[in-house]
Amino acid sequence: MTRPEVAVLVNAAAGRGRAARATTAVLAALTAGGVRPRVLAAATRTAAEQQAAAAVADGVAAVAALGGDGAAHAALQAVAGTATPLALLPAGSGNDLATALGVPADPVRAASALTADLHAGRSRRIDVARTGERWWGTVLCCGFDSAVTDRANRLRWPRGPRRYDLAILLELARLRPRAVTLTVDGDVREREVTLVAVGNTPWYGGGLKIAPGADPADGLLEVVVIGPVSRRELVRTRPRLADGSHVGHPAVTVLRGREIGLAGAGLTTWADGEPIGALPATTVCVPGALTVLGAAPPHHNGHFGGTAGTTGGAVGERLTWGHVQPG
Repeated sequence: MTRPEVAVLVNAAAGRGRAARATTAVLAALTAGGVRPRVLAAATRTAAEQQAAAAVADGVAAVAALGGDGAAHAALQAVAGTATPLALLPAGSGNDLATALGVPADPVRAASALTADLHAGRSRRIDVARTGERWWGTVLCCGFDSAVTDRANRLRWPRGPRRYDLAILLELARLRPRAVTLTVDGDVREREVTLVAVGNTPWYGGGLKIAPGADPADGLLEVVVIGPVSRRELVRTRPRLADGSHVGHPAVTVLRGREIGLAGAGLTTWADGEPIGALPATTVCVPGALTVLGAAPPHHNGHFGGTAGTTGGAVGERLTWGHVQPG
């Protein structure tokens, strides 16, 4: 019996080395489950995307991303719009797509689930979004949060999640509403905003439920617009992102649509914790464009839910790719 080949895209730097430490055990679990792993040992995001695309062209049975949302984002560029399934082996500082899809939090358990799903033929199609030439699966943001991420990437100290905390403080000091033209399915609105988040799934930033009603199986994107707020109010309200209750705040508007346009001076966008580009930008929800391994997770309060854990803010993983030799 032929053992199916699965390309394993490894971001060794993910989770401050957690992915690198898990690689041997993950490969062993895949092999024990009757799968031939092909390790894609990429040192950069560009190389990762190129290697994943080559593996898809070679006809691998699936592409598995070992890391966090950065690894998933790179793999997504190769598999979106194709019949090749994506599998997630969460080992990053932010595992938001894995959370949304109900993937086991432990990468070795996820690898065992991958082999069982592959042999049983369990897969489903979900929506993904496309902004320009980039596919993404979780949340696209612009405004305060994208400014924080831009700032964190420019900082050289401190390392790890504290860099994100410092970036928040620095951006809070210069907080001001920004003028944005928001277009939802042709309906144009001029807004003063603190931030705009466009969600295909609910979570971003390592477990923050910014778009609680987002469902990657409904053909729509959820647009969460936070209007002008004071520094004190933004800090006071931010903890409500953990459970999604911020959408009840009077400064928050929630919209839904298939095509979202954003325009505004001096603003950039990030999605899946990765840079997408400067405004203006148009984002389209592409229904069923991604095949993922596994059955649908249980729904929670009528929305997509998951069980994968996270380990804090998602800064660091996207800054660098580590190199792993096949072992």
